[in-house]
Amino acid sequence: MSREPGCSRWLLFAACAHLVFLLPPLRARELKGIVFVIQSQSNSFHSKRAEDLKRDILKQAVDLGKELPTVLLIHQIDRHEGAWTILPLMTDFSVTYGRNSSWIFFCEEDTRIQVVKLVETLRRFDKSKEWFLGKALYDEESTIIHHYAFAENPTVFKFPDFAAGWALSIPLVNKLAKKLKSEPLKSDFTIDLKHEIALYIWQKGEGPHLTPVPEFCTDDVNSYKVDHCATTFSNFLPLCGEPVNKEDVFVAVKTCRKFHGDRIPVVKQTWEREAALIEYYSDYADISIPTIDLGIPNTDRGHCGKTFAILERFLNHTSPRTPWLVVVDDDTLISIFRLRKLLSCYDPNEPVFLGERYGYGLGTGGYSYITGGGGMVFSRTAVQKLLASKCRCYSMDAPDDMVLGMCFSGLGIPITHSPLFHQARPMDYPKDYLSHQIPVSFHKHWNIDPVKVYFTWLAPNTEESSNGKKVGYNREDL
Repeated sequence: MSREPGCSRWLLFAACAHLVFLLPPLRARELKGIVFVIQSQSNSFHSKRAEDLKRDILKQAVDLGKELPTVLLIHQIDRHEGAWTILPLMTDFSVTYGRNSSWIFFCEEDTRIQVVKLVETLRRFDKSKEWFLGKALYDEESTIIHHYAFAENPTVFKFPDFAAGWALSIPLVNKLAKKLKSEPLKSDFTIDLKHEIALYIWQKGEGPHLTPVPEFCTDDVNSYKVDHCATTFSNFLPLCGEPVNKEDVFVAVKTCRKFHGDRIPVVKQTWEREAALIEYYSDYADISIPTIDLGIPNTDRGHCGKTFAILERFLNHTSPRTPWLVVVDDDTLISIFRLRKLLSCYDPNEPVFLGERYGYGLGTGGYSYITGGGGMVFSRTAVQKLLASKCRCYSMDAPDDMVLGMCFSGLGIPITHSPLFHQARPMDYPKDYLSHQIPVSFHKHWNIDPVKVYFTWLAPNTEESSNGKKVGYNREDL
């Protein structure tokens, strides 16, 4: 059967017109109506990555021929010590963007954004209403890092995976700003920010739940799964040249006599072989390990006296050519192999204090700190600046990690956060959250086989040789 001339072209035109109808072009102010907020950090490595992402967003806008959107870097908003906790910024966001914008879109420095798809995704939601959008995470069982919230059924409460990006509509931002004006944030701990923000927004049912958005993704940009995604995530371990040498990392293990028999053998069976320089500090000298007695009695609470003695020993009794110190607990599980890769991205001539960041009293002028259980990493420069100051423990049993945070804050030395350090066990985090990580550490031996956890999550290879046998474990079991 013959076709009329031009019929095929007419059909193609009709199909294209239909597609255009389904996906209307970006309107003049749609992109301008999104305020991008990159959850950046002031350390030179992280600030550069955030600047690269900002340039990419703005380049996409230029290529589209659209008016440039606002792109903010959290670490440059220096009016707030706790700017990284987001909520203290709501009042400023409301005042500055509450009239002429539609959305505040937050993302991490390694989030990758397809601007057109993001605009098309946000278009589905009525910007005049209160929306809290993100990729949903949930606890499969109640966990200590969330204070055992929703213990009867923790799966019911959803909170955003920051790596995928998350969004607040301006009406919700305005509502939060109004609430914060009448009820200032409590002087309390910030432990898992994404969960705590979701709780604050939810307001025990008076505010919106997180609305899951399938276009907010954490798959790698090269994955076959990402065709529909507005965001992706660079889920790899940062490597900036060669890993630092083994001899560049000094490892200090805090222990005490009562744990010599059960915790130290786990260290020796797992990650000790990865460390070229390692010492065990205790309240008792045991030559079989061996441990070093620093002359500091063991305390049941904090270990500030012991930790500052370790810092003094590192500065005065190790080679000045050793640029990095790692302080861990005797029940920390860590990959020194991966840490050496990560440290290739940091300049030891800068005062670097690295690990998993917590906060105390940041709504009312508090400070950030590196939580000790996941491991605390110091550049020698940071230790020198700390010990040159007069900041010390207010008591021998003060919490060492919090005192260190307070001291570095007073010195104007920023805490550098890495989500690859973990204060708790793998089972205490959502599986989907860990799925896009290559972790550096976990902490605690409670109700787990720590050797199994190490070889499953942290060993240099997914299968490790143990007594001549291949050992492999399924992460789903942990």
